[in-house]
Amino acid sequence: MVKLNRLSALLACACWLLPSEKTGAADTHVLYENHFEKAEAGKVPEDMMVLDGAFAVKDEGGNRCLELPGAPLDTYGLLFGPTTNSERTVSARIHGTAKGRRFPAFGLGLNGIGGYKLQVSPGRKALELSKGEEVVASVPYSWESDSWTMLRLQVRKTDASWNIEGKAWKQGGTEPETWAISHEDKVEPAAGRASIWGSPFSTTPIQYDDLVIRSR
Repeated sequence: MVKLNRLSALLACACWLLPSEKTGAADTHVLYENHFEKAEAGKVPEDMMVLDGAFAVKDEGGNRCLELPGAPLDTYGLLFGPTTNSERTVSARIHGTAKGRRFPAFGLGLNGIGGYKLQVSPGRKALELSKGEEVVASVPYSWESDSWTMLRLQVRKTDASWNIEGKAWKQGGTEPETWAISHEDKVEPAAGRASIWGSPFSTTPIQYDDLVIRSR
């Protein structure tokens, strides 16, 4: 009887603890995710729209990811996921390599082609936030060549404006608790799909994996 009473007490404690442990996860919902595990190599998944660039799924030792070739030198992108305008978070991990003094630039976005973009710009040693073609915020960022970088971009509505927030960190490191870069916009964002972007200025491929879109 004593053992049963102790077990009941432990179960009761667990019931009280579980909700608090899930705080922060229960208020988001996955709208889209693609880890390319079942994607056909050499092609682009059918649910993606290539704007420009020879993107294709590549198999490396059993791990599949989306790859942008190292040539020609230009800026390329594609769209994925549902059309939305705010209260969304997009994340991905992206791999790039420097070559001498040449560096790639890469990022992800929300709200379509003219929407918001979070970009790692190693040549400027910066993490940048853009709206369309205009850089609206920039902070120093130290990027490590030949590594996977985690990126997260969020658009959320406040009382009278929209906050655009982003962060980046090396895979294997600890995700920053606070957003590294932010911008306030008084204009409601246009509806559009999420995106990934790449500029292979180092003439080496850029790889993308674990694309996820969440609602707030």
